Amino acid sequence: MKGYIYITSTGYDPEKGKSLNDPYLGPVPTLGACMPNIRRQVVPGDHIYLISGRVHGVQQLVIGGFEVAERLDTMIAFQRFPSLRLHLGQDGQLEGNIIVTSKGGQHPLDTHDPSSFRNRVKNYIVGRDPIVLTAPIEIARGRAETMDVLCDVIGNYGVTPIEVVGRWHRLDEQQVLEIRDWLDRVKSGR
Repeated sequence: MKGYIYITSTGYDPEKGKSLNDPYLGPVPTLGACMPNIRRQVVPGDHIYLISGRVHGVQQLVIGGFEVAERLDTMIAFQRFPSLRLHLGQDGQLEGNIIVTSKGGQHPLDTHDPSSFRNRVKNYIVGRDPIVLTAPIEIARGRAETMDVLCDVIGNYGVTPIEVVGRWHRLDEQQVLEIRDWLDRVKSGR
């Protein structure tokens, strides 16, 4: 088992920024178009963790993560998870992480460079056993403890997540277990 931890795009934060749509961290977590380098390398049993993006004046945090259950072709994901097809939510924000149309083309709401589209739709990840900080008290504690946890677990010192993990960082089994254990302690209030 191995894992990866990465920082999502600027502005994505569970309380203070845009809502997350990729990865989707619901009961059956998924990672659709973001981080093709990680999606290409993970296998079932590996773990993926997510750090919130930069929002001015807000401490970033490890939001949560999940275990990889399977890797799918995006057209299979399109059929299996209709609610995760790219669309605009009632609040006008993008929702969903399946960026293809019914014919397999690039969805009009996906504004990334079309030249990267074929690479971005490979290896749709379906997860299991998500652990996500959602309650305000969990998020507050996550913000307060994230940097200490990252520095201890990764073994790098920094004052921001990017200084410790870069854009993303590979984790060994012990590091995966330490981050998951910390998230579990935060969720359970221990």
